[in-house]
Amino acid sequence: MRGGSLWQLGQCLFRRLAQSKSTTPKPRHFAAAPAAEPAELKKTVLHDFHVEHGGKMVPFAGWSMPIQYKDSIMDSTLHCRAAASLFDVSHMCGLSLRGRDCIPFLETLVVADVAGLRPGTGTLTVFTNERGGAIDDSVVTKVRDDHIYLVVNAGCRDKDLAHISAHMEAFKAKGGAVDWHIHDERSLLALQVYEICSFGKSWKLKSILASSAHWTFTDHIVSSQELGMFYFLLLYSSSCSTKCLQLTMLKAHLKTIGVCSHLPETFSYTGEDGFEISVPSEHAVDLAKAILEKSEGKVRLTGLGARDSLRLEAGLCLYGNDMEQHTTPVEAGLTWAIGKRRRAEGGFLGAEVILKQLEEGPPIRRVGFFSTGPPPRSHNEILNSSGEKIGEVTSGGFSPCLKKNIAMGYVKSGLHKPGTEVKIIIRGKSNDGVVTKMPFVPTKYYKPS
Repeated sequence: MRGGSLWQLGQCLFRRLAQSKSTTPKPRHFAAAPAAEPAELKKTVLHDFHVEHGGKMVPFAGWSMPIQYKDSIMDSTLHCRAAASLFDVSHMCGLSLRGRDCIPFLETLVVADVAGLRPGTGTLTVFTNERGGAIDDSVVTKVRDDHIYLVVNAGCRDKDLAHISAHMEAFKAKGGAVDWHIHDERSLLALQVYEICSFGKSWKLKSILASSAHWTFTDHIVSSQELGMFYFLLLYSSSCSTKCLQLTMLKAHLKTIGVCSHLPETFSYTGEDGFEISVPSEHAVDLAKAILEKSEGKVRLTGLGARDSLRLEAGLCLYGNDMEQHTTPVEAGLTWAIGKRRRAEGGFLGAEVILKQLEEGPPIRRVGFFSTGPPPRSHNEILNSSGEKIGEVTSGGFSPCLKKNIAMGYVKSGLHKPGTEVKIIIRGKSNDGVVTKMPFVPTKYYKPS
């Protein structure tokens, strides 16, 4: 989830969560600016499908996206934790890098050990700038040694593609063999499931998927020592000989907090296990219908509101809030995403800054909080017991599952340990808070025996 209007969206959705009765948010007033014609919002191929199912559409990262459906954000969040949810994340940007040098090229831009991935496996990574800051986070999949697939975030699309294009041009000018394709012809669905094994068996997942457009499929499992398991379901259309759908499921058991899985992406962005489904856009509506109909009510359409509360409960970063261009992966708690070989060799933008932080420690760290009073919001100040400002909240709200306030933010190193008592300033008033471990709600990523 990304976008320039994300902060305002977060305020709206968390006000709804904290109140027992829905109210109309008061308009925010900003300094006067020259009038401008609003840009026309883009629509995913599922837009009309959302409206037909009661989706409340809002502007998000230049797209018209559903914030919720007929049920409340609270109910949608709890349903995802107990059963299954289907999200339209087609506003994300998928792209492929191809060529014998696609991996060496990508490794100049990201912190991951892409070369060390087995074919068919992937990892979360971060695009960095010359100062070590995060341009964006992304999930990268090594299809083959000469084919890389990755997804970048909707709100970062233009700057990401410009960044990649500029460096690719320079790389090719030196003789590098790499090209790319942006998959605007495909849509992306995220199916988040409470218990993936039970879903696959008792809900007849294969039957659900195969029923849409008369697809048949095979499945192939490959292990990944670092991240667990990928589960591929390759669906083929009976009307053509080419592959028309691939589902990727990353069953990842991650040992650290701060996994950012915008996850349209093969990581779960909710803390639940699941599938990320890349499908040709002409089949997206049929597939969504089949999943909903054949699940006998167990799968619900779910919007951005619940998706944001789910990712916050899971302690996951939101780019633009919890990670920005001045934030390094080390400060954001994403040290685990920097491959061991990359720590030794560097070779990516900002490596000098990041490797120094790995050795000496970062000046600030991302942590979680429980708090009293109103739910914390982005930019609320964090004070120590002496009243000194030690940091700032980056995401916060009311947890539907825990029934209490949770938040993330950055504090000075040394004050980041769980149990550290703090004060969070909300609307000019001081509220008690305490640093706590993340995730707030235990994740349920499938871990094979």
